[in-house]
Order: sequence, then C-alpha cells, then structure tokens
Amino acid sequence: MQQWSTVIRNPTGLHARPAKTFVNTAKQFLSDIRVQHGARTANAKSLISMLTLGAECGSEIVVTVTGADEVAALSALEELVAAGLGEAGPAAAAGAGMAAPAAAAGPVQGAVAANVLQGIAASPGIAIGPVYQFRRGAAAVAEASAGADAEQRRLEEAVARAREQLGALGEGMARGGARDEAAIFEVHRELLDDPELLGAVAERIRGGQSAAVAWQAVLGSRAAALSALSDPLLAARSADVRDVEDRVLRLLAGAGDQDGAALPDHPVILVALDLTPSDTASLAHSQVLGLCTAAGGPTAHAAIIARALNIPAVVSAGERVLGLADGSVVVLSGDTGRLTLDPDAAAIEQAQAAQAALQSRRAAAARSAAAPAITLDGHRVEVGANIGGVADAERAFASGAEGVGLLRTEFLFLDRNAAPSEGEQFETYRAIVLAMRGLPVVVRTLDIGGDKPLPYIQMPHEANPFLGERGLRLCLNRPELLRQQVRAILRASAFGPVRIMFPMVADLDEWRAARRLVEAEREALGCPRVDLGIMIEVPSAALMAEAFAPEIDFFSVGTNDLTQYTLAMDRQHPVLAAKSDALHPAVLRLIARTVEAAHQAGKWAGICGELGSDPQAVPVLVGLGVDELSVSPPAVPRVKAQVRALAFGQARVLGQQALACATAPEVRRLSPAP
Repeated sequence: MQQWSTVIRNPTGLHARPAKTFVNTAKQFLSDIRVQHGARTANAKSLISMLTLGAECGSEIVVTVTGADEVAALSALEELVAAGLGEAGPAAAAGAGMAAPAAAAGPVQGAVAANVLQGIAASPGIAIGPVYQFRRGAAAVAEASAGADAEQRRLEEAVARAREQLGALGEGMARGGARDEAAIFEVHRELLDDPELLGAVAERIRGGQSAAVAWQAVLGSRAAALSALSDPLLAARSADVRDVEDRVLRLLAGAGDQDGAALPDHPVILVALDLTPSDTASLAHSQVLGLCTAAGGPTAHAAIIARALNIPAVVSAGERVLGLADGSVVVLSGDTGRLTLDPDAAAIEQAQAAQAALQSRRAAAARSAAAPAITLDGHRVEVGANIGGVADAERAFASGAEGVGLLRTEFLFLDRNAAPSEGEQFETYRAIVLAMRGLPVVVRTLDIGGDKPLPYIQMPHEANPFLGERGLRLCLNRPELLRQQVRAILRASAFGPVRIMFPMVADLDEWRAARRLVEAEREALGCPRVDLGIMIEVPSAALMAEAFAPEIDFFSVGTNDLTQYTLAMDRQHPVLAAKSDALHPAVLRLIARTVEAAHQAGKWAGICGELGSDPQAVPVLVGLGVDELSVSPPAVPRVKAQVRALAFGQARVLGQQALACATAPEVRRLSPAP
C-alpha cells in the first residue's frame, strides 16, 4: 500500500474537468485508488464519487493506492496534482477565452426600482422582448420491472444512445467555435461511464427495480449530495448530474433524440427555474433573445454555454420570475444582472438605443472586416487570429484575419495516450495552411508543462511547474518530440507561408539550440528557409530583446504569461487574478522595449495574448508601435474597426503617457473603452 497526502492548489478544486482528469489518470492503473477528504472517501476511478468529495482549492486530500502498480500509479497522480490537474486558469470556471462577468461574485448593489428584479449577470448583452416560461415535462418513469436481464439491456441501450447524443452536442458546439465549452459534454459522457454509478444502478435492477426507477434513485442521490456541498462551484455540478439523469430517463421513456422543449415561433426571453447544459446548448438560438433563471449561478455550465453562444443571460433572479406571464415584455441586461418588468416607453427606448449602438458597431465592423486596419493618419497595423484547429482557420479567414498570428498546436497532443505522428501533424498543418489561402501562418511549437501536462510525457515532480519544464525548454529536453513536430511544419510550408515560433524562451542558448535543430531538419528535408521567431513571455527575454533581435525574424509577445511572471501574480489565483492586469506599466515597458529592439533590427513585433483584443489596450499598443495584433477570430472585425478609428499620432502620445503611469488602473483611466 502506498499513501500520500497533498493540498489541492488549482483554482477551482476538484470540480468537473480537474476531477475528470484525475479519474482518467487513475483508470490507467490496475491498483485500487481511494481519495479521502475530511470524513468522505471516494473511488478515484469514479467521477461522481470524486465530485462528491467537495475538495476545493486549499483542501487537503489523502490518496491511498493498493495493488501491483501502486508505485507508478501514485507517482503519476502526484505529478498530475502538482501540474494543476489540467486546469486552464480562471477561464475554466467561466468559459475558456472569456472572463467571467464582472457581476459574477454577486448581484449588483444599489437601489433598484420596484419593477426591477436584481439577479446575477451571467452573459453580457441586452435583450428586449416577451417572456416565455420554459418548462420541461417530467419523463415518465416505468416502475414495473420486466426482469433484471431485460431492464439491464434497456439501461445499456439508453446509456449508449445518450453517449451518442452528448457527442453530437459537443461536436456542434466545437464547430461553432466553443471548443472549450464543448468539453462540458465530455464530462457528461464520463458520468455515463462511471463504474461506481453504473454498479449502483445494476445492483438496484438486480434487486427488482426497473431501469428507470434505479437510474433515477442513484442519480438523484448523487445530485443531492453535490448540491449540499459548501463550495458553490462544486454544488453547481449537481445540475450536470441531473442533466445526465434526465437524458437517460427520457430515452428509457421512448423520447428519442428530442432535446429541449418546444419554443414559440417568435423570439422570446426564456425564463426558467434553472437550465441544464443540454437545454442551453440545444436552444433554437434564432428564437431566444435572452435567458433568465430563478436559480443557478454564473459558474454553472448553462451560464458558461450562454456566454459561448453570445446569449444575454441573468441568473439567480429569484422565484418571482417564475410568476411572470408568458408574453409580458421585459428588458434583460446581462451586463448588470437586472430584469425590468413592464418597462415604460422611456426604459424601452433607452435599451433599444444601447442595443442599436452595439449592433451598429458590430455590423460596421463585419462589413469592413476584409479591409486592412489603417489608422486615420495612414499607419497600418496587421490583425491576425489566434487559432487551435482547422475549423478555427476557416473562421479566421472568413472574419478578415490577415493571417494566423498564433496556431496553438497543443490541440493535437491533448486528450490522447500517445503523441501524434509526424504524418498526422503534417496533414493537420497543411489543412490549416490551405484554409488560410496564402496568408501567413505562425505555428507555435508544443507549449506544455505548467498548467498543461500530458499523460504520455513523464515529468519529475515540480514544486512550482510554472517555473519548471515548460514550452521550449521541455521540448529541448525531449528533442525527438520537437524534431518530429518541426519536420511536419516544414513539410506543410510547401503549401503556403509558414513561420515557426518557439514558446517560453528565456535566454539566447535556448533560442540557438532550437534554431540549430530547425536548420538541421530543414537541410535534411531540402526545404526552403522559413522565418523563425520567439514568444516574449519571460521578462528575461524582453530585457534581452536587443540581443535576440539581430538573430530572430520576429517577436510575438504573449501578454498572459509575461504579466504573470512580471507581476509575480499567478493568473490562475482565485484572489490575485483580477489584479494581474496586462496594462500594468511594468508590462507595457517590457512590450515597448521589445518593439523598439525589433524595429532597430528591421524586424516586426506582435501581440498574441488576450491584451490584443482589450478595447482599452488597443490604442496603447498601437501607440507603442506594435506591428501586429493577433486575437480570437470573432474579435478580428472589431479590433480592425477600432484601429481604423485611431490617429496614430495621438496613439503615440497615449502610449508614452501609459508608460509614465504608476498602476494599471491609471492606464485604464487614460484609455477609456470606446
């Protein structure tokens, strides 16, 4: 027997996706693995069991492993926990790539009118329209058993069909650009494979219960256990269990492939006690202006999906909303969390004006998306896209992106038990290059370590993975992994302009080793030369930009990590994350130094972090001389439109004023949002 105690440090504790990562690792071993937290003990190979532990950030757990491969199993789990359980930062709770709403911590305070209900802002935007109460009829539960064997077969068939439905839902969301949110339905599929849960249902079926009664009893008790947890994020996962419960019950009742409830044939603001992730993902979006729930929270998966689908939403508005008559007009603000009942003409006019202004800006930006981003006084800034796959490349081209400023190649390496082959990588890179139709594609080599561990790459335990083997230094220590990827990228360069970018470069020796490797592979393949650049994510690289500049072809500043390392604030920290602002003057000075060094050497410098799409940051970055802004595909038209509205001369003055500020809030006061 092997035993180990540790403290969970990732921001959201053992909530759905970190727990799923833990469970999937435990399943790779034959040993029995148990996890204890307080008075609760969980089977480490059961997702539902792990969720009901209620282990939050800061919780101590004890892992006990017994079996033939206990040493290897414990070592793998130690490394996994040390690496953050695959947690992707604050976005893991609020939807990757997008921040949680400002009001996520609670309702907006202040006096409200008698006809205004105050909830919690869950997804931004304004909706005006008639209410429609969303009520899902309860699935018919057959109480009589047709015999244990027959009921078990019925259950297995329903579970298999549910798994297919969830796969289709996830694929649909991923195609729509919500790849991270689609992972919610992978968690649901994991619940359907949970050995402890299925075992408990089978035991009840053998005891004489029907499949439906047994399923409802077991899932209902697990959901109740989750909802009783003190941590609101973990308690919110009870909605996921109930969603899975309801899906299988409907299939057992013969409901087929119908998802969601019927909606009117006109646009409505949907009101409900709560919404499951499946409800939200399967809504007829053209008919749904906004969502308002009596219960729920901004970290619930339904809220995350609403944000991904750009549906304005308010949650936790109270039971009074359930009494609103169908057809009654309301104004919903997903920015303030307020629902205005029976608004007068002035309130409607004000809301319509705000809507119109937003829609006008978006429409104008979309119409001119293909045009270059040139300031009023003739200064051009390229606007590219950050992407993570072939579908993203198609969206980037359609959005008017002038190239791919960052291709995150990790998507090829994640959620699998072995690294992709050179051939598989080549086919994917070629498809992306072809999708961009001659526009340049900057391919970042594998960036793992820290918050992105891979199960098939053995790494020693690190007390602080963010200061350990990450990015380029990890790949240089596993050169065959890097050679294979470089060969695939170089082969793809025959189909369009490709540039290679190395992540997490800290010093010249790392850069030169990577350059030598690329040149050796290029000569072996007989390929033409491609541009090579580095990401500026480590302060040492920014401070040494003058030394790097003569040797590289371009810089791209990764503002997320640069901010984290400059301010010594973990951008995943639940308390400090809000203070980790990339508009801090210290970060801006490092950006300015990088740009200046690049220009002195005749090279270009871009931004590929989240700062590039921050409306308050765009004029500052343009003023600092940044040559390229690479942002998410949907943000490309807006960022281009904002650049066109700027005067470069004024932006340069603003940039210098920002460098002279003392704090990030001072910079933001200098540069108000448009």
